Amino acid sequence: MTEKTAPQIRHEQKYYISYNEYLVLRDRLNAAMPLDNNAHKEKRTYHIRSLYFDDIYNTAMWEKMDGVHTRKKWRIRIYNFSDKQISLEKKGKHDKFTTKQATPLSRFQVDQMIRHRDYSFLISSRNPLMEEMYADVKTRLLRPIVVVDYTREPYIFPAGNVRITFDMNLHTGNFSNDIFRKTMMPIPVLEPDEMIMEIKYSSFLAPHLRDILNTTTGLRSAISKYALCRRFH
Repeated sequence: MTEKTAPQIRHEQKYYISYNEYLVLRDRLNAAMPLDNNAHKEKRTYHIRSLYFDDIYNTAMWEKMDGVHTRKKWRIRIYNFSDKQISLEKKGKHDKFTTKQATPLSRFQVDQMIRHRDYSFLISSRNPLMEEMYADVKTRLLRPIVVVDYTREPYIFPAGNVRITFDMNLHTGNFSNDIFRKTMMPIPVLEPDEMIMEIKYSSFLAPHLRDILNTTTGLRSAISKYALCRRFH
């Protein structure tokens, strides 16, 4: 039996920022909070690729566009083009809070879902998260729809479970659902000088971090990388 993680309930804020503002904020945050250990020590980043699912009515996309207060979406996520860590994730939105639940997948299971459209292992897994996705596959005709591809520079702070990330080089897959394919020729989504800053925390944001972030002139927005990438499909 594969275990799922407990739901992570978080506050989440997102901003469009310029490269110059990123340089200033990065230097200030670097002095105030450590880099995530998963980031490359020299490049200070890691690569994220997600394959998002939606139903035949594009419910996840339209609920995001319409600002529905309670919604969810499904994705498969990998890091650095590797199959060593693959996760099935359900991202939820409940008013001003976000939630995320995840459970590991194998490369074989991903191939079953993407290449063979075989989701039968989900219902036989005895895993509540997988069983919920299977129900959506059968009742809503959930299917893989778009690849979201970007590089992340992550900072963490234990008090308040804070994560501040800079997401750059956002691309969408060139009509391919093969998330392990390095030659996908992804399409750029943002302007060359533009990136996304995300601020996530569970309970509170430490005052010294709040002071740093209050200096930003970036545009706060209800950003969805999934919705941005769907514009090209």
